[in-house]
Amino acid sequence: MNEVHTLRNVLLNEMEKGVESTCRLLEKVKETDWPYRPAERMRNLKELTSHLIAIPETDLAIMQENKEEMIMEIEKKYSLMPANQMRQAMQKGFEHFTAYMTSLSDEEFLTKKTTPFYLDKGLTQSQWLTETLTHLFHHRAQLFNYLKQLDYEVSMFDLYI
Repeated sequence: MNEVHTLRNVLLNEMEKGVESTCRLLEKVKETDWPYRPAERMRNLKELTSHLIAIPETDLAIMQENKEEMIMEIEKKYSLMPANQMRQAMQKGFEHFTAYMTSLSDEEFLTKKTTPFYLDKGLTQSQWLTETLTHLFHHRAQLFNYLKQLDYEVSMFDLYI
């Protein structure tokens, strides 16, 4: 068994669970709650969700060394997206992310470095996969907490089943 493929697949499977559980959480959101903002200097629910669902596509574009302007255009597209299109858009972004990651040779996955517009030093593609995975789970946790604060019926079962 190829250990590199195994590791990559484990990480992608975890990311897929994050995408699926995010989509399940999004199904619960009532239209009237999108403006909810837990504190003045925090994103509202719609802004947080728009950022969260964009992660697979934006992080892929960042790791592929696209310019900041293009990243901002991707983010803008998601911020204007109606709620009923969010789940499908996130799943599509994840499919593109997965296709890229699985197209890499073992050597590329482990050693190819790319540098985003905001760093002086590059990261390997395996580091980018880890970074994207943690980015997604960080914001999924925020979404979960927002829903808890809004008194939605959510529990760990929404995250792991």
